[in-house]
Amino acid sequence: MGSDWLKMTAADLGRGIGAGRIHALELTEVFLEAIARHPDRDRIYARVTPRRARSMAMAAADRAKAGTRIGLLDGVPLSWKDLFDAADAPTEAGSRLLKGRVPRSDAEVLATATACGTVCLGKTHMTELAFSGLGINPMTATPPNRVIPGAAPGGSSSGAAASITHHLAPAAIGSDTGGSVRIPAAWNDLVGLKTTHGRLSLKGVVPLCASFDTVGPLARTVEDCAEILAVLEGGRAVDLRGVTLKGARFLVLEGVALDGVRELPGAGFEAAVDRLARAGAVIERRAVPAADKALALSPALFAPEAYAQWQEVIEAAPERMFPVILERFRSGAAVSAIDHIRAWQALHRHRAEWLDAVAGYDAVLVPTAPILPPEATRLLTDPDYFATENLMALRNTRIGNVLGLCALTLPTGEPACGISLMGTPMGEERLLRIGAAAERALA
Repeated sequence: MGSDWLKMTAADLGRGIGAGRIHALELTEVFLEAIARHPDRDRIYARVTPRRARSMAMAAADRAKAGTRIGLLDGVPLSWKDLFDAADAPTEAGSRLLKGRVPRSDAEVLATATACGTVCLGKTHMTELAFSGLGINPMTATPPNRVIPGAAPGGSSSGAAASITHHLAPAAIGSDTGGSVRIPAAWNDLVGLKTTHGRLSLKGVVPLCASFDTVGPLARTVEDCAEILAVLEGGRAVDLRGVTLKGARFLVLEGVALDGVRELPGAGFEAAVDRLARAGAVIERRAVPAADKALALSPALFAPEAYAQWQEVIEAAPERMFPVILERFRSGAAVSAIDHIRAWQALHRHRAEWLDAVAGYDAVLVPTAPILPPEATRLLTDPDYFATENLMALRNTRIGNVLGLCALTLPTGEPACGISLMGTPMGEERLLRIGAAAERALA
């Protein structure tokens, strides 16, 4: 049975523990053994935490035996992106600049998930300081893409996605500032949830842009994402029973979100939209100018804040960084304080305009990424190619970040192509319910 456990969803594993079919400690041992023998282990996990995992799993097994389980995911192992502080374990955010950084306490979301009984397997590799959507990191490690071998894994939560697709974790916790949960989820045929900024605590999370940083899960199903959201905030998961697309209203966002979409992502997206319509959803199509205007502000918003956060650390040892990521940070120095403040003033207006324009829709639909994952080797040797592909990869997901939305990416059935459903701020429960119905239609 152990090998079967590696391919099960987090929720199904939890149900197995609750029914007595799975022993929580045995489950953790199965995953630790799989990690230890995997040939790409060191490209996926920055570090494994076996002592912690076994201790947490043993406590979960005791609760299951006593009939005092905390919730569905009590005893279920998860991987964590290497920007979540874990007490007494190095947390280096994919950067040589932070080598040897060992926090004294857990990030608040990790502490909350631990209190809910989940088991931390270890920390997964990521893009340097989370500042790229491609997942390429020659300074530490670039995880493999199982869906398209030799292609970029998607980032910055690259190892998070790889830990699931390579059966080294049933689900993973990542972060999303401009697409860092949704891009690796889409490029690895997974489900990914970008939460609303402010929904989950960022205490103990290594920052990129604190004004946009969010925490979110990558998993095999919408149900897993709903359950993981609950353990990250210590609440109850939304009820997904009885979901349907009949009468649901979706807006396909035209304008910038569809500009230059390449053949396979476009075909996968349109086929998915067609299946949603056949399942009963009402589909409308139009541009919303507020989205294009908000997205155009990105250069004045992200890089200046990121560089302000990291300038002192970066400039103390810039040779420790991948040059294209270094230059991306440094581009923030060219933006004046006046332009940054004016961009935020305009963004607040565009966010209000967006909410007025999409009121009445259950979700807004876009291709998660307008491109397929590019060739990893070329990204390492061609800086111009890296820059253009990175911007294209992040373009559609960043719409949700600049507008302050929650968003969910689902597989379309076309390999490495996702469809994103964007909801309203703090509307995760509604989004997850409509997402579960969409998932069923797309299966």
